[in-house]
Amino acid sequence: MSLQLFAHPFSSYCQKVLIALYENDVAFRMRLLSPDDPATFEELQRLWPMQRFPLLLDGERAVMESSIIIEYLQQRHAGPVKLIPEAAEAALEVRMLDRFFDWYVMTPMQKPVLDSLRPEGHRDGYGVDEAKRQLERGYAWLDEKLAGRTWAAGESFSLADCAAAPSLFYADWVHPIDGIFGNLRAYRQRLLARPSVARAVDEARPYRPLFPLGAPDRD
Repeated sequence: MSLQLFAHPFSSYCQKVLIALYENDVAFRMRLLSPDDPATFEELQRLWPMQRFPLLLDGERAVMESSIIIEYLQQRHAGPVKLIPEAAEAALEVRMLDRFFDWYVMTPMQKPVLDSLRPEGHRDGYGVDEAKRQLERGYAWLDEKLAGRTWAAGESFSLADCAAAPSLFYADWVHPIDGIFGNLRAYRQRLLARPSVARAVDEARPYRPLFPLGAPDRD
């Protein structure tokens, strides 16, 4: 099997790529990054000194960054689900929303999580509050954007939804999506019902005790 994915199932960015792989039933070997397997992490470090994951290895070619990995899969290992539209304008919308979920949902979601891992006396309460305010602004914008849409960019499941699923999944744990954002809450539920997303979520269930803030008893 030529495709290998260096990843961990509980990682939001890894789930983003796993959803894309599952959507098109792409065969790959999971290279689980675990403290019990230092050799795999050493190989990741050799391939990508930044030590970030996921990383896709296709033969001798290493592909980094979740959005780029998904675009690479469409170019080199295409399946029936086109996660990036061929039409230029539609593709721009998908890519813009992909960036939105990564930068304005995933990034502020991670701030309270990472802050909780800091030692007492080194925490950034102001930064955590600002991150939650940014999430609120993101929720409001998305709620309006999603009106009348089944998926993030319209009626077709896309790269944007691959980014949205883990972003909103964990963001709602960190800073719950208020009931006033009905479109966004309904969209999150549609994502969780999607087979590719449900599979990624289920594979990550055994690792929920790792969530620093405590995983809620739902989802």
